[in-house]
Amino acid sequence: MSKSDYYQVLGVPRNATEEAVTKAYRRLAMKYHPDRNPDDKEAEERFKEAKEAYEILTDAQKRAAYDQYGHAGLDAARGAGQGFSPSEAFGDVFGDVFGDIFGGARRGGRSTVFRGADLRYEMTLDLEQAVFGTSTEIDFQTVAECKECGGSGAAKGHSPVTCETCSGAGQVRMSQGFFTVQQPCPRCKGRGTIIKDPCVSCGGHGRVRANKRLSVKVPAGVDNGDRIRLAGEGESGRNGGPTGDLYVEVVVREHPIFERDGAHLSCEVPVSFATTALGGTVEVPTLEGQANIKVPAGTQSGRVFRLREKGVKPVRGGPTGDLFCRVVVETPVDLTAEQKESLRKFETSLTSGGRRHNPRERSWLEGVKQFFSRIGG
Repeated sequence: MSKSDYYQVLGVPRNATEEAVTKAYRRLAMKYHPDRNPDDKEAEERFKEAKEAYEILTDAQKRAAYDQYGHAGLDAARGAGQGFSPSEAFGDVFGDVFGDIFGGARRGGRSTVFRGADLRYEMTLDLEQAVFGTSTEIDFQTVAECKECGGSGAAKGHSPVTCETCSGAGQVRMSQGFFTVQQPCPRCKGRGTIIKDPCVSCGGHGRVRANKRLSVKVPAGVDNGDRIRLAGEGESGRNGGPTGDLYVEVVVREHPIFERDGAHLSCEVPVSFATTALGGTVEVPTLEGQANIKVPAGTQSGRVFRLREKGVKPVRGGPTGDLFCRVVVETPVDLTAEQKESLRKFETSLTSGGRRHNPRERSWLEGVKQFFSRIGG
């Protein structure tokens, strides 16, 4: 192993804290790890060097000996029987470097306590329920702690015993050449304990499938895709771990009258030809009841009228949306002979006297003429 100065190897000052030493080591370990640099002997040596420096400088006794006597002090300590071996340079890389990053223990194995899984429930609501809010009950299946054994997995009067293979660590070390890889214990599956007398109700798992009913309060203004989080209502954790959460996903049914776009609502309002021609008042529906809109004489089909604050109050705050009413002129059907004759006379009266009463038709015909003239030209 190289006899370079350990502080220079890690690039830290001699008064560096253990935290600074660890941070420098992680950076070098990630850079020179053999898995990232296959067949690169120089990277392999740099990794070993950084590993040795890290192990010395994070051990208070070894660091003190090194600071006072240098490498000679460490050689003397080894000769005196202190437990240090550079052959462990690769050690448990995943525990030292990556374990801290992802929440595992740096030494002594990984945690055997597991959080329960989150659950998803799809709740279908009417538009009115989504807009004004509601309370409803839901039924779903979950995994709950076994009441018979209290989640231990062992039969009454018995307890899990420490796994002899991993000594309760939940993991074992496997040597592969230069590497020492840590993996879940094959006997206890990472739990660290063995259940010799399993609970009859759960078969030793500590958890059972169960039906659950909850009352859910839906806030006003929710929309398609919104999720309501119910903390601690998911699956039970393992080995005393916390319970997961339940996420209720909102699905709003299609409404026969209204369409929703965020905070706004829209609808089509069928209006008779006579009303749009002569003008009048039309009654339109809103989610809060009936409202009236004044239709001016000569209103064309497709015109949109806006009713302010007749939409939705968003669940996350903000102004109440509006209701947009689109006028659709309804063509009369099932006419009698007399009504048809009256319409023919009316149509004739519209084209006599030199006045045009169909402005959109006139502009459309002029556009068609211009189009064909360009094609012909």
